[in-house]
Amino acid sequence: MVLLSASLLMLAGCGSTPPGAINDMCAVFDQRSGFFSDWYSEARRAEKRYGIPVHVMMATIRVESGFDGDARPARKKFLGIVPGKRPSSAYGYSQALNGTWDQYRRETGRGMARRTDFGDSIDFVGWYYSKTVQKYGVPPDDAFTLYLSYRYGWTGFSRGNWRSDSGAMKSAARTANFADTYAFQLAKCR
Repeated sequence: MVLLSASLLMLAGCGSTPPGAINDMCAVFDQRSGFFSDWYSEARRAEKRYGIPVHVMMATIRVESGFDGDARPARKKFLGIVPGKRPSSAYGYSQALNGTWDQYRRETGRGMARRTDFGDSIDFVGWYYSKTVQKYGVPPDDAFTLYLSYRYGWTGFSRGNWRSDSGAMKSAARTANFADTYAFQLAKCR
């Protein structure tokens, strides 16, 4: 019994380790399909619920966390060596901020949702993007513009704060490129 419990704990802990070959959508889903989790089913469920294509949500998680459920922004260093505060509360697969994550949990009734759970995180991305589509009329498959709303939040996005941020534009282009690649791969693997 002790051996079984230890094995289950080890397997449960593997979920936050990023899958290998994260640039290959088929490989990501194949590596995360099993008894404890099925990322493909969770991604499709979010797509049906919110109308945001799987490849767009997966590209966002790829850029935000590299599919690492424990991802956090790097700490700033004090005097170059002493770890200080993190620049934001972003955490988990979706890199959702505390306030936005709390809003998601309230509005969806998913009070037990965790940012370290892939299913909860992809549902969050779908929820966030569906609200962007409703508020700003962004097409649900426009990964570039949706990502800018995600990175800047709805207020910063509506103000156009991203226009002068070359880093944001590069990340949005990267997200759009991954979305295109993932869409092509997804059509061939499932």
